[in-house]
Amino acid sequence: MFSKKANSIFNKTIESYKILDDINQPFVNKFNKEKDLISHLLYRKCWIDTVQWALEDLIRDPNIDPNEALTLKRRIDASNQERTDTVENIDSYFFDKFRTVNPKEDATINTESPAWAIDRLSILALKIYHMHLETIRSDASSEHKKACNEKLNVLIEQRQNLSSAIDSLIDDISKGNKYMKVYKQMKMYNDDELNPVLRKIK
Repeated sequence: MFSKKANSIFNKTIESYKILDDINQPFVNKFNKEKDLISHLLYRKCWIDTVQWALEDLIRDPNIDPNEALTLKRRIDASNQERTDTVENIDSYFFDKFRTVNPKEDATINTESPAWAIDRLSILALKIYHMHLETIRSDASSEHKKACNEKLNVLIEQRQNLSSAIDSLIDDISKGNKYMKVYKQMKMYNDDELNPVLRKIK
């Protein structure tokens, strides 16, 4: 099933990042784009999410220097754009994969595309990883560990349910029961023609 492959890649991505655990470490994709495009995209997607997770932690430091905070905010903005672009590339992969499938007359479109569901699966992998760490923290109270373990169980159940839903959606698209479209997000605030503030300073 596709979700099993995705979850495995997400876990490997997080483990690879955590070896150095440095937001400035170079990114090296472990999957060749030409030989295995979807694995390449999944690895890249989760790497972006993993770095951004760390950035989001750093920017919440109440004592952070304002200039450093602004630098981090700009970096998070750029990361969000890269994340969106990668999600759209994943959707393009599925669109091309099922291009020859003729949807049935009663086929319906899903509330979200495969890639945006996969986006949530990547985030869940990070939540599960970090919540697990909270359950084994040596300096945490037993109450904290218990509460986090309960949350961890919920997150694991969410991943199981989402994985099943993604596999069902992909199967339905492959059989023509559902069809998909690739909608570009068309974010306006990063575009110096569409954002009035950026347009003024061109």
